[in-house]
Amino acid sequence: MNIKTVGALAMLALLAAACSEDKPMTTGQTTGAAAAAAPGIAPGSEEDLKTNVGDRVFFDFDKSNVRTDGKDVLDRQAAWLGKYGQVNVQIAGNCDERGTEEYNIALGQRRANSARDYLVAKGVASGRITTISYGKDRPTALGSNEDAWKQNRNAITEVK
Repeated sequence: MNIKTVGALAMLALLAAACSEDKPMTTGQTTGAAAAAAPGIAPGSEEDLKTNVGDRVFFDFDKSNVRTDGKDVLDRQAAWLGKYGQVNVQIAGNCDERGTEEYNIALGQRRANSARDYLVAKGVASGRITTISYGKDRPTALGSNEDAWKQNRNAITEVK
């Protein structure tokens, strides 16, 4: 064999060995719990709340009590708010399109208050939380069917 062939084979062997080694992770890679946080999202931001914690809870028809699945979301929100003590939030209560405007405004307010009261009971200072009701004026899902109505019966937490 000539020297060029030996050199080329040696380079291929080195390249193959380098590709097969376990290398330490670079700055952009994450594992375990750190992988749960989406890259590029500022901690304590609206996007952090929405992406990594959950920003909304859902309610049954004509009800304002927090459901079990909503308690899980609100527990995560309470922990997140505990971690970011400088963050204030607003909870917006919403309804589906059925019912009068007045009724839905009142129901939306009860839903927002229920979510607020749950967070306060978990230790979040009440002064950090404001509430508002949009009734049926701000649907998150379009349509006049049960699937859309389920999505629109909610309380949404936003960073203020």
